[in-house]
Formats: sequence, C-alpha cells, structure tokens
Amino acid sequence: MENKEKNNCEMEESRNKKIEEYGQVTLEDAESKSKIELVSIIGEVEGHECLEPKSKTTKYEHILPQLAKVEAASDIDGVLFLLNTVGGDVEAGLAIAEMIASLSKPTVSLVLGGSHSIGVPLAVAADYSFIVPTATMIIHPVRTSGTIIGVRRSFVYMEQIQNRILRFIEAHTSVTYDNLKKYMLDTSQLVQDVGSIIIGQEAVSMGLIDAVGGIKEAMEKIRCLQKERADD
Repeated sequence: MENKEKNNCEMEESRNKKIEEYGQVTLEDAESKSKIELVSIIGEVEGHECLEPKSKTTKYEHILPQLAKVEAASDIDGVLFLLNTVGGDVEAGLAIAEMIASLSKPTVSLVLGGSHSIGVPLAVAADYSFIVPTATMIIHPVRTSGTIIGVRRSFVYMEQIQNRILRFIEAHTSVTYDNLKKYMLDTSQLVQDVGSIIIGQEAVSMGLIDAVGGIKEAMEKIRCLQKERADD
C-alpha cells in the first residue's frame, strides 16, 4: 500500500512538472472513456536561437518529440491544442504546423487571446479549429531583424517563405491564396505597418477558423471526430 501511494505521488509530481514546464497534460475524458493530450502553444515560438529567459516561449524541440510520442501512443485518442501566441520563428512554427497536420489522431485547436503571425498556420493545422469571441489573429508579411546582406536574394527568400505560409493556410482553410494576400498586405489597419487584425467571428466568417467556441465545444468536437473515425 505504501509503495502504491509513493508511485501515485511520483506520477502526480511528474504530471505537475509537465504542466509547469511544457504546458502539457493528458486529460482523462470520462464521457468518451478516452485520453486526450493537451498541448499549449503560448508566448513566442522559439526556433534555433534562445530568447530572453524572462520571455514566455514555446520551444519547437519540446513540441515535435511530444507530438511524435502522441502519434506512437496507442492509449492517446486525440490532441487538443490551446493557442495564445504572438508568433515567432517562422521555420520552427511551420515545422510544428506540418507535424500537427500529419497526425493520424483527431486534432482540435482553440485560439484563446490570440494566434498571430506564424500562429495562424498553427491554429488552422488541426482537423477542426475554434476561436473564442474576443481572440485575435494577425496576418502580416514575414519580417526580419538585423542587417540584410544581398538584398535582392534576401527578399526573394522572404517571398518564398511567405508563399509557403499562405499556401499552407490555403490548404487547411477555405480562404483563397489571393484573399490571404490581400489581408497580409492591407495598409488600413495596423499603424505604420501592413497586415490585418481579425477578431473572433470575423475569422470564422472569412473561412479562416471553423467555429466560434470555447473549451466545452472543443472537447465535444474531439469526441465527435473520435466517433466518426471509430465508425469508419
């Protein structure tokens, strides 16, 4: 009995550590009798360079192995992604988005607060996406910092990255490439910048996000997707 209590305490401590360090936890869904992996993508998506220690970040070297583990786990029946991100490293963000899109388990995303910049592909990569009424999404051109060497080649490369982002979003939503580009190059919304701020219902109306909803709707949708796949 003592060993059992010790093991339970160690498991609980391990779960708490995963939540604290990585924003991840496995949910026991009593209604569908299944396990759902919860993955948080918050703050700034960190790529090859480490950000300030005080910055809230999501590290792609944590997320990618976690998703590979979920894919291989026979006891995980779905994945729920919670997003509140300002964007970040484009290559890292696209890598995570492609990984999400390639999962065989049912996936649902929920935008809380915001999912900006490279956060847009992350939000739409799931099988079904939700956004709360007050959450925002920002679509804008790819930016860079520091000195640009070989200007023409650098801008060609940046344009290729932009095209990759737009094509990915187009493939996972009902928004066309041309319309996405219009939102990206809009000069009427952001002060001294180009791009568009899209709030809640507007993201659904334009076809970027599937539905307005919160955690209840997201959990219900995962159950529906699980049932659909079980019936196939």
